[in-house]
Amino acid sequence: MAGGHKLVIVESPAKAKKIGEFLGSGYQVDASVGHIRDLPNPSELPPEMKKGPFGKFAINVDEGFEPYYVVDADKKKKVAELKRALKGADELYLATDEDREGEAIAWHLLEVLKPTVPVKRMVFHEITKEAIQRAVHETRELDTDLVDAQETRRVLDRLYGYEVSPVLWRKVKQGLSAGRVQSVATRLVVERERERMAFRSASYWDVEGDFAPAGAGRSASDAFTARLSALDGRRVATGRDFADDGTLRGKNVVHLDATGAQAVADGAREADVAVSQVAEKPYTRRPSAPFTTSTLQQESSRKLRMNSQTTMRTAQRLYENGYITYMRTDSTTLSGSAIDAARSQARDMYGADYVPEAPRTYGKKAKNAQEAHEAIRPAGDRFRTPAQVAGELRGQEYALYELIWKRTVASQMADAKGSTATVRLEAGLPDGTRSGDGVAYAVAEFSASGTVITFRGFLAAYEEGRDEGRYSGPEADEGVGRRLPRLSEGVALETLRAEAQGHQTSPPARFTEATLVKALEEKGIGRPSTYAATVGTIQDRGYVRTRGSALIPTWLAFAVTQLLERHFPTLVDYDFTASMEEDLDRIARGDEQRVTWLRRFYFGPEGTDGAGLRDLVQDLGDIDARGVSTVEIGEGVVVRVGRYGPYVEVEGAEGEARRATVPDDIAPDEMTPEKGRELLEVAADDGRVLGQDPETGHDVVARAGRYGPYVTEVLPETDEPVKRGAKKPKPRTGSLFQGMDLATIDLETALRLMSLPRVVGVDPESGEEITAQNGRYGPYLKKGTDSRSLTGEDQIFGISLEEALAIYAEPKQRGRAGAKPPLAELGADPVSGKPVVVKEGRFGPYVTDGETNATLRKDDDPESITPERGFELLEEKRAKGPTTRKRAAQKTTAKKTTAKKTTAKKTTAKKTTAKKA
Repeated sequence: MAGGHKLVIVESPAKAKKIGEFLGSGYQVDASVGHIRDLPNPSELPPEMKKGPFGKFAINVDEGFEPYYVVDADKKKKVAELKRALKGADELYLATDEDREGEAIAWHLLEVLKPTVPVKRMVFHEITKEAIQRAVHETRELDTDLVDAQETRRVLDRLYGYEVSPVLWRKVKQGLSAGRVQSVATRLVVERERERMAFRSASYWDVEGDFAPAGAGRSASDAFTARLSALDGRRVATGRDFADDGTLRGKNVVHLDATGAQAVADGAREADVAVSQVAEKPYTRRPSAPFTTSTLQQESSRKLRMNSQTTMRTAQRLYENGYITYMRTDSTTLSGSAIDAARSQARDMYGADYVPEAPRTYGKKAKNAQEAHEAIRPAGDRFRTPAQVAGELRGQEYALYELIWKRTVASQMADAKGSTATVRLEAGLPDGTRSGDGVAYAVAEFSASGTVITFRGFLAAYEEGRDEGRYSGPEADEGVGRRLPRLSEGVALETLRAEAQGHQTSPPARFTEATLVKALEEKGIGRPSTYAATVGTIQDRGYVRTRGSALIPTWLAFAVTQLLERHFPTLVDYDFTASMEEDLDRIARGDEQRVTWLRRFYFGPEGTDGAGLRDLVQDLGDIDARGVSTVEIGEGVVVRVGRYGPYVEVEGAEGEARRATVPDDIAPDEMTPEKGRELLEVAADDGRVLGQDPETGHDVVARAGRYGPYVTEVLPETDEPVKRGAKKPKPRTGSLFQGMDLATIDLETALRLMSLPRVVGVDPESGEEITAQNGRYGPYLKKGTDSRSLTGEDQIFGISLEEALAIYAEPKQRGRAGAKPPLAELGADPVSGKPVVVKEGRFGPYVTDGETNATLRKDDDPESITPERGFELLEEKRAKGPTTRKRAAQKTTAKKTTAKKTTAKKTTAKKTTAKKA
């Protein structure tokens, strides 16, 4: 054959470029740019197939759940390129990732390319010269069990979405979607909000005091702080002793009120205090395991403030460019060479005392662990330190690499050691020390603890972040780092300070992306590779929004979750969803048959009636659309999800319902009966009349709207018909600024808001008018099509023309944080040889070499994008080719590219060693 080279196919151009450098001239490395084909939407099927067995799902559920695949329209050009490359090759290496998705991509390539040359499955977990050259010589055959598992998941998700989503369209709202994992993730967030809605805060008091050994000669370091822990031998209640309804759970516990706490504080100042008990025990803390996909997303969120999608996108680039090992893994194990590298690096950087005698091993504790890869670690047999890659990596890539390096090295370091001392004090209270209910107390017991780290061990390299805890009161303080003076029993103490302190119990913390990912993993729902997409999907679908880092469910999420819980409880049951993942694992191991499992899921087990998904969605008449869209708030107040959004409703005295729109900025747990009635009162009055505009005489009112509070004028009604072609006059309106209150806003302020946009002046050079106004993303200036952000809403009314011109004289900046200019130079493109720059376009930032333009993805930061990422986006864009005539392209290629998976098993024989045990 001409050429005699070996063709290696990977997923991404960046990966192909890096691997090509390691393999040399005898190999041609090309990229499929992800999946080349998939299930089409049923509407895109050829006309003759739309009424056949594939018409509903693009899957023939009656004939072995046979899928109908088509090459994506934007991949036709890429497939043609791969076929041309294969003609000149004498061997084909399928080098996609070694997981279900990667195995499926390899199988689809095999089915479409139909090679006549030997085919080898090449796998590796890191992109280094040693790993790639080793992988070329240690190939295996395609694992069709993994392919079966991936295809089962794809068919399962298609059946779930296409059967359940239409139910949501009919009963809740058009355009909604349901998903096997996304619906369960949404339910988790909704259930947490329900807990917060049901929560009732409780108050409790305690006493904090400063004490020191009595007598002369003491130093400032001898003083320490202790907290009241018991009265007359009965423990004083803390936040953990209260149920979510505010009731005290513990028995024989003292619930101090303000009066009692103050009495104890007053008594402690006069009391004789002595040490009653001293206890000391060793403190040991072990390092955390190396990163899995889940723990990487969690820690990146805590420490780097990167969301799951950004973390995975950044990790993908690090992997493809040879900096870290494969980033989709459940494993916490390290290879022998990686353990040696981590131990050696720890010894070189911190000393021999910081490395334990034996290597550390970690077991995977997460439910349903799968994919026998290594943990995520720096690539290579000897790790590059952050300092060594500082010249190559920047921004998020550097920060994430440093985090992975620290965690990996720390995992092989020695325990942190120290000691924890606990001291108990007794204070004899004066006679007459009584609580608010008249109970007298004679002895108050205070306690203090302190942990001193004497050997930092792994903490010298890394310390794991912590999520917000349920109990954030003083009792949650572990005392790490607090040093207590040397004390012994019977030592007399002097009370330097004693203060009564009041506390409120806190509701369960809302999920963040990190804690939601952690909850999904603990319950065995989904897979690490899907977490980022799941969290992004529930936000994109309008089920969850963010406030800071907290995830808040929308009322729409409540309606969807209620419908699924009441009518399809199995589909959102946590254990059932986790069991599906276990079943997919069984299919991946060859212990379960794909068709048998799908038939049981869709049609129900043999001998059962109505137990499968198909039968569950048949009878929609039992679903009360109004009922599932109603959330009881209390005291007759409800929130309903309507066609135009959520609204609060209460039945009036004469049986007529009163309604008011619920603003988007009110979280469900903030919607109390009092808040609901407040919204209803504003709506009933059609807003609060602030007065009349002195120029027009029109009433000016303040109202609560769906998108927040606003002011508007009331135009007089007229009987005169509107002339043909003329527009009906619209009232002037203005949204309230963040610091304004709907209940206190006055007429003068309202008139100023309605006067916006404010004309600042005219640019003397261009003659264009400059205006100041408030928008969705904050205050800004506008001159023609050129907009510039302002730093505060007060500038809208105060900025002068000179100040505005000075802002326009500066280079335009992206965002309100004043970051780098949007234009960045990335260097010469390796394909076209032309300079690549980042530009700001009509539809957002993009990279271009003058010939090809590629829009930046959602999580690509134009300020810190690397040249490699820019080149990759351009290569992906070139590979996709023209995207016009999409429907025609799919129709003409559908039949040619259809293939049943059974042919894959004929093309490539499966070795028994390919299965994962």
